[in-house]
This record gives sequence, structure tokens and C-alpha cells, in this order.
Amino acid sequence: MPRKSDLKDDGVVIKIEKIDTYLVDLPTIRPHILSMTTISRQTLAVVEIHCDDGSMGIGEGTTIGGLAYGPESPEGIKLAIDTYFAPLLIGCDADRPAAAMALLDRHIVGNHFAKNAIETALLDALGRRLGLSLSMLLGGQVRDSVPVLWTLASGDTGRDIDEAAEMVARRRHNAFKLKIGKRPVAEDVAHVAAIKRALGDAVSIRVDINQAWDEPTAREGIARLADAGADLVEQPVPAWNRGAMRRLTAEARIPIMADEALRGPADGFDFAAQAAAHIFSIKPAQAGGLFAAGKLAAIAGAAGVAVYGGTMLEAGIGTAAAAHLCATLPRLEWGTELFGPLLLTEEILTAPLAYHDFALDIPDAPGLGIHLDPDKIARFRRDRTRSAPLSVPAIAKA
Repeated sequence: MPRKSDLKDDGVVIKIEKIDTYLVDLPTIRPHILSMTTISRQTLAVVEIHCDDGSMGIGEGTTIGGLAYGPESPEGIKLAIDTYFAPLLIGCDADRPAAAMALLDRHIVGNHFAKNAIETALLDALGRRLGLSLSMLLGGQVRDSVPVLWTLASGDTGRDIDEAAEMVARRRHNAFKLKIGKRPVAEDVAHVAAIKRALGDAVSIRVDINQAWDEPTAREGIARLADAGADLVEQPVPAWNRGAMRRLTAEARIPIMADEALRGPADGFDFAAQAAAHIFSIKPAQAGGLFAAGKLAAIAGAAGVAVYGGTMLEAGIGTAAAAHLCATLPRLEWGTELFGPLLLTEEILTAPLAYHDFALDIPDAPGLGIHLDPDKIARFRRDRTRSAPLSVPAIAKA
């Protein structure tokens, strides 16, 4: 028997009725080269939560390079949700996302990307029912747009310079992150220095090593990158090596940002206590959800650590969710890299997210404030009937 406090005005509790999860494969505009893999197609695990009053919400689980980046893949996210998450959630009160997520945490260890997709869908559905945007559900906006940088990851210096110059001229981006770590340090530093010289001091250049260096290499590389004009270095050493991060942070002349090492608030607390980073990359998927990412940002604020809105190269759903969170953060010193949809050749939303003047506008309609394009989804769903099925994402090894 539902408690009185559980009942709506008409005495009805809105329940989760069905959860659909499917994979969508989208090509990228160019190969995206990281230290651990090269991406030419991005795969999304799209989650739809349907409630028994007819309302629904959407979420996204997207990783980088399948399993090349971390322990979850889009295929694994779908399997986990279909097999383990859905049986727990069906019949739950749809107006209590926090209770639903607490239930998942009691029964399912880890699976942060899958949990983030579910939490996003629950909040999207709740926002649509209440007529409130996701940022309102998260506490309300302190900004209407967030700065967005662009990642230069073609690996070709001339091409990266031309790409960046075009972005600046179009007022789409004036800060850039370079993916390095595959080549010898001297070659990588020369690549960064050439781009910085070409673009000038009005443009911010940051670098992401994606854990590719050991500590001695990182010490050398960071010093040389500082001389080359780089503004920050992201996750130079493996995520497990917190001691190295602490030592490098203490010594470096430019800020060090933790990324892959931050898999939730507990990691953030440890990093803050050890003074092992100057900046935290805030990623809802990696942290385990929007509320977990908000807690990570709060820890950073309490410890005097700067924050930055990271991306898992999500399409429109995950990017909109992260943008809503970033809009609520009191401090966002290093902006964001929420450019994921711009890396894809296909737009899956009926109305694309609005990028202009070096920033991304926060959608203001209820929930996420977005809607999927059913024709695009039908075209790129992996399980649709086609002559050349996309059974395996096109992830090439560099």
C-alpha cells in the first residue's frame, strides 16, 4: 500500500514501466587520435525510460574507443542495463530518481557510465513531467552558457593549425586541447609549440596525455610544454599513480589536471587531500552520475581545486546533460570541452545544441530540453536491418 506521501493529487504513483536500450553508431568528421586508440566512429548506448503515465526520458552511455579508455563499453552498458538494471527499476516510483539510484547502488557495483545514463533519463522524464529544466532540478543555473574548447587530434601539425584558425575565425572556439603522448616527447612538444606560435597568445593551448607517460617522462615533458606556451597538462601519468600526480603537481610550472583518475567523489577527496592536482575534470559518466559529479565539483571547491567540464565525446544527449550540470556550478574556471556533437557527421537531435561565440547555450525547455530525431535514430541504430550491419564499431589502432 503506497504511503500518503507517495501519492499524487489524484492518488496515483507514477511508475517506471519499461526501459529500452539500443546502440547507435555515428561516424566522426575525421579520425580522432588519442594516445591509446584512434576513433573513426562513436557508439552511443541510448536509454529510454518509459513511465506508466506516458511520460519518458532519455539518457546516453558513451565511452571512448569501446574498452580502450576504461572498463565499460557501449555494448556492456546495454547488456548491464537490460540484464541487471531494468529488473530492479521496473515498478519503481518514477518521481524519485534518488531512491531509484540508491537501489541500483545497493545491488550493482561500479558501472558508472550505465548509472549515469539511467540517472539522466530519470531526471529528464521528471523534468518533462514537472515542466522544469534539468539544471533547475540540479539547483538552478548560475550561467546561461558555458565556454567550450575544441580538441585538435588529427596528429598533423599543419592540419591542426588550419582547423584551429578556422574555429577562431568562426567564433566557435578560442581554446584548444591537443591530444599527445603517442610520439617521443621532443616530437610532441615541437607539435604543441608550432601550434601555439601559429595561433598566438590570444588562444589557449592545453594538452592531454591520456595517461601515456611514466613519471620521469612526464617531468621532462611538462617542463618543456611550459616553455612551449601550454596552459595546462591533463592526466600525464596512469590513473593509479597518485603519488606521481602529487609530485608532478607540486613541481610543475603550469597546472596539472586529473581526469581518468577521478571515478567518483571518493577519488576526488583523496586527490584533494593529497594535493595531487590543480584542476579536476568533471565528467558525469565517469563520476557515476550528475549528482556524483556535482559532489566531485563541491569537493574541488572546498579544497581550492579548479574545475573543468570534461567530455566522453558524447552526442547531444550526454552533452546536454553535462551542460546543465556545468551551468549550476558556482566555479568553472577552465570552461568545458563539451564539443562531442560537433565531432560527429550526423546530428541525432531535432534541433542541434547551440554553439556560438566560443560557448554552448544551455537548453531551457523541460528536462534535458532536447528531442531525438526518430529518422536519424532509425537510420543509425545498430540493430536495424541493413545490408552491411554495424556489428563492430570502426575503431582503428593507430
